[in-house]
Amino acid sequence: MKPVPADAVIVDLDGTLVDTLGDFEVALNAMLADLQLPCVEREDVRRWVGRGSEHLIACALTHTTGQPDGGLAAPGWLHYQRHYARINGRHSAVYPGALDAFQAWQHRGLLLACLTNKPAAFARSLLRMKGLEGCFVRVFGGDDFPEKKPHPLPVLKTCEALGTVPQRTLVVGDSRNDAQAARAAGCPVVLVTYGYNHGEPVTGVDADGWVASMQDIALA
Repeated sequence: MKPVPADAVIVDLDGTLVDTLGDFEVALNAMLADLQLPCVEREDVRRWVGRGSEHLIACALTHTTGQPDGGLAAPGWLHYQRHYARINGRHSAVYPGALDAFQAWQHRGLLLACLTNKPAAFARSLLRMKGLEGCFVRVFGGDDFPEKKPHPLPVLKTCEALGTVPQRTLVVGDSRNDAQAARAAGCPVVLVTYGYNHGEPVTGVDADGWVASMQDIALA
């Protein structure tokens, strides 16, 4: 990929920085057990991740009941939040190369922010558990703004918080949500190929580059 000029980097969390698929699978299946519904498979969960907890829960309920959220959105949310808070980070792992990339970027004086559709409390707790909290000057979750990615507002607000212009703020993600939000905000975007992207090949998404590791991202 061609080097991307950047003063700051906004990094997605689930599927980009940390492989959290195991956390989602365990929490969703615990929620479904509470509701006396059948379990879901990991590959189903992979397709649903990326648009926030509400969407994830609704997909699981629709899948298991055969109707839109099965009329169980409210109790499902409460059960899921309780279980996720209990297991957050226990079934997840930081992707190889992420910390090395962060250290190189920080050495160059770049500002780093984490922007995710995951609820902010869960995001900050996960980063703290994985020893990543100190890597970022700002961390924003899906409930910090009135819109979630792929809407550009969270990206624009993160740029504002960093004090950087979108044209020189690189967005790193794993899905079309990240790419669409970045494009609409006027930011360059690079996508990792190992993430989720709703079960679709990420190389088919409009981006400035695709990498197998964050260490492979070239910055000007």
